[in-house]
Amino acid sequence: MKKAVEGKGLAPAIGPYSAGITYGDMIFTSGQIAMDPHTGELALGNSIEEETERVLNNLQAVLLAAGADLSCVVKTSIFLSSMDLFPNVNEVYGRYFHEPYPARETVAVKTLPKNVNVEISCIAMRKR
Repeated sequence: MKKAVEGKGLAPAIGPYSAGITYGDMIFTSGQIAMDPHTGELALGNSIEEETERVLNNLQAVLLAAGADLSCVVKTSIFLSSMDLFPNVNEVYGRYFHEPYPARETVAVKTLPKNVNVEISCIAMRKR
């Protein structure tokens, strides 16, 4: 049975969706952007690196609320406002994930919610 992931410290949804859904031991997160989970405001920082860190911290919060963490991630999807940002995002991503790395795709899109530069979602398995 599917269940919404809920908990303190999660960035607020900006539409009719859950931060994450669990189905058995699987966790599916919604795309996370650089929202401050305490204020609900964008927290882009001063660089793409800071924005990416906020996104990955938000992703980690969803996973923790679901009984997992970044080490449980099997697949990520990264959406960028420009492929020019790829090297910087990739460098930060590499500090959060370790071998064996999750499967991943990275795509550039025309526009992201609230005109952010990066959005990341994932699929993970709960810790046993």
